[in-house]
Amino acid sequence: MLKVENLEVYYGGIHALKGVSLEVQSGQVVSLVGANGAGKSTTLRSILGLVKATSGSILFNGEEITNLPTHEIVKRGLLLSPEGRHIFPNLSVRENLLIGAYLRKDSPGIAKDMDQVYQLFPRLRERLYQKGGTLSGGEQQMLAIGRALMGRPKLLALDEPSLGLAPLLVKEVFAVLQEINRAGTTILLVEQNAASALKIAQQAYVLETGRIVLAGSGSDLLNNKKVRQAYLGG
Repeated sequence: MLKVENLEVYYGGIHALKGVSLEVQSGQVVSLVGANGAGKSTTLRSILGLVKATSGSILFNGEEITNLPTHEIVKRGLLLSPEGRHIFPNLSVRENLLIGAYLRKDSPGIAKDMDQVYQLFPRLRERLYQKGGTLSGGEQQMLAIGRALMGRPKLLALDEPSLGLAPLLVKEVFAVLQEINRAGTTILLVEQNAASALKIAQQAYVLETGRIVLAGSGSDLLNNKKVRQAYLGG
């Protein structure tokens, strides 16, 4: 579904990505883990066209999307739930979700998908007309994921969904991600919380200073001695 080959990205004089290659097969959860500053978010932002690749290739469903404008990539079904959530604080929960469906014209489908978001995140239904900025951090994360789902993604990319959340909420968010995947949405997950990310991944990659240094199944990397020492506390 998604194939990234030899992706190179520079920020000014900084060589941020150094030949990153990865694949996401349809129906998978693929996790990209690594320390802060490893290049995880840059990889996602490059895939979504938010950062321009210097060289390399990004294919989505067989189509070259390298450096396409972000709105064209979104139209093709690749959507991002960004780091930091970036919800609209002065809009209600319902309005935030509707913005996620801005490219769609199918009113019955939008209503159905909104109901499915409320089933995934019952707290959002309870706060339907509450402004996004008044929600807790966990509720804002739920809203950010729900907003992305309203675009009916073929592939949902998530950037640090557990950042700043209490452990119980992290568990809840990851359980919902598994439910979203079981319902048919392919997921590319960028996470510092390596243990949680690897537990739900069929395939995973470890990124260090802009390079993929390890790749394998989530369970293999979870049990890899180097990964355990570097990211899982021994």
